[in-house]
Amino acid sequence: MSKRTAEAGDGHTPLKGGVRPEPMDMDIDDKEMGDFEDEFEDEFESEDEIIEAGVDGRPDAEREAEERAAGAMDVDDSTFIVGRNKLEAGQHLAPDLGTYEMLHNLSTPWPCLSFDIIRDGLGDNREKAYPATMYTVAGTQAESKREKENQLMIMKFSGLSRMQKDGEDSESEDDDDDDEETDPILESKSIPLTSTTNRIRSHQIPSQDPSQPPTTLTATMTESTDIFIHNVTPHLASFDNPGTVITPQQNKPLSTIRAHKSEGYALDWSPMVPGGKLLTGDNDGLIYVTTRTDGGGWVTDTRAFQGHTSSVEEIQWSPQEASVFASASSDGTVRVWDVRSKSRKPAITVQVSSTDVNVMSWSRLTTHLLATGADDGVWGVWDLRQWKGGAQKPSPIASFNYHKEQITSVEWHPTDDSMVAVAAGDHKVTLWDLSVELDDEESKDTAGVKDMPPQLLFEHISEHAKEVHWHPQIPGTLVATGQEFSVFRPIPVVYGIHAK
Repeated sequence: MSKRTAEAGDGHTPLKGGVRPEPMDMDIDDKEMGDFEDEFEDEFESEDEIIEAGVDGRPDAEREAEERAAGAMDVDDSTFIVGRNKLEAGQHLAPDLGTYEMLHNLSTPWPCLSFDIIRDGLGDNREKAYPATMYTVAGTQAESKREKENQLMIMKFSGLSRMQKDGEDSESEDDDDDDEETDPILESKSIPLTSTTNRIRSHQIPSQDPSQPPTTLTATMTESTDIFIHNVTPHLASFDNPGTVITPQQNKPLSTIRAHKSEGYALDWSPMVPGGKLLTGDNDGLIYVTTRTDGGGWVTDTRAFQGHTSSVEEIQWSPQEASVFASASSDGTVRVWDVRSKSRKPAITVQVSSTDVNVMSWSRLTTHLLATGADDGVWGVWDLRQWKGGAQKPSPIASFNYHKEQITSVEWHPTDDSMVAVAAGDHKVTLWDLSVELDDEESKDTAGVKDMPPQLLFEHISEHAKEVHWHPQIPGTLVATGQEFSVFRPIPVVYGIHAK
């Protein structure tokens, strides 16, 4: 899925997968703290004051009293499906808050095409620990002629409280002190960039000293064709050490990869090489591998892997074999490679779509499963054991044509090999349970809705959705980026935590 041209006359440069979102009217720098645009909290905080405000700018109590006086609102019992049904004049979509355990939206100075979640030292399996805290990295997409305002953002989200349930008194004496309702906070450190970030991924090098945190690296693939490797360890540490000053030297990249002659979106760190090994693919269809040396330097092999006839859109290392990786391309194929091959040619090529294959995710739990998402809105799951090469074309073991626009992100759940998160250009992030098996007749009608796949568990609206990631340490919690960031966790019954 190479870049699409923006609407004529809007003054914006092309971008990947649709119209460029408008910039947020908000400034964040190294010492400032941004505010969540969170319509689901009773209060939001600025540096100077606290303003009580509801979704329409008025205090919640005033608005709720008016609604009670006016009587119950008329409710349309029909099912509204985004992308199929159209809103009438004066209608607005609102989430069903009863289906969320946690929901927060936040804005950055500019929208972000890509982000990654950083593993932290706060522990695993902390889905019951509220307010939640998490760390992320992201790259911005500033508008045309303001490219120099781009930045690599290292962020800490804290104070992420759970939704207050119906009939629950937030001031109840029975409430756990650790589960109190708080104001969400976004803290940010930034590294200046002069170009839009197409893709960013993080990697952590384990520390030899158990008392010290791992070294956290980021690889940022930019519109300028350069790829920057930064050490953001001091930036992350500064959030919990007030007064820490990040020096200009710490903002400089450890290495800049200049092997590519065109920009790209394909980027992945090997999970099998602790020291750091990076694959990058570009719009010319070329793939390069960069390795960290024992001395801490970086070396890029100038012999490119070649085989795709169009842009490389996604790269994934095998979670099990250190020398194997897969690539997806706008030529409609997924190719499997061995880095030890002297020919630099793919070992297996499979045509998985008649359109661009935009994204791909290799299951780390069931390593013969690969999920792909294409430009026609179709996403599917493939059994790599069926990929033998040759003329015979394998079929996906599951395929879904639910989304009505291009698939922009797909990711397996980190601890449940039947769960998949998908983002698409129809402004939706969907959660799927592939363990649900119904026969063809049953599958035609789910909950009285025609052509609704029974494997579809949850649908979250995210304007201009670009990427979605499961949090590896907070089960069932996801973060999505688009017009803004969404941090959300459906109620447990949605994803079956109680039954698994």
